[in-house]
Amino acid sequence: MQIKRIGLQDYAQTWEAMREFTASRGQNTDDQLWIVEHPAVFTQGISGKSENLLRRGDIAVVQSDRGGQITYHGPGQLVIYCLIDIKRLGIGIKKMVALMELAIMDLLKSYAIKSHLKKGAHGVYVNDAKIAAIGLKVKNGTTYHGLSLNVKMDLSPFKQINPCGYQGLLVTQLADLTDNVQLKTIGDELSLLLNKYVTRN
Repeated sequence: MQIKRIGLQDYAQTWEAMREFTASRGQNTDDQLWIVEHPAVFTQGISGKSENLLRRGDIAVVQSDRGGQITYHGPGQLVIYCLIDIKRLGIGIKKMVALMELAIMDLLKSYAIKSHLKKGAHGVYVNDAKIAAIGLKVKNGTTYHGLSLNVKMDLSPFKQINPCGYQGLLVTQLADLTDNVQLKTIGDELSLLLNKYVTRN
């Protein structure tokens, strides 16, 4: 699996690059993880409901083709896109999501942060506040899109939405739970855990 660190990138351009990669890949194409950070943007999943955008402001809203509802991406948030041939690995989408959640929870555990899941609500939570969101698209047995982990960012834009479609859902971030967090370090650590779990499932 290739791990690509591509830095701060426009959401729409990165989404298009993921679709192009997925459309052009063959049976032997290496899987890839893209470590990214986005300028401020709201993204709406394919089943997203307009009422989950509570207040319009200066932040653009992009209608995406990933699963899930509305979420926010911004500077200081780690995004890892998972371009994985799950058909080749012999796993389904539910297993893929479970492996992603496990990798995030193991990362948090390494920082002495106890996390948990919520039934029927993908992602990872700390004390009932969401710290990581997951949304994937499957095409021809391969995935794109991925996960976002709140590291050290401005969380206030989440107040403009019902995060992931849940009214009143609290959000949190690593910087409020532990000291000395660095986005690059977290990205390196989480991508290695994802690589471990997905390739050794």
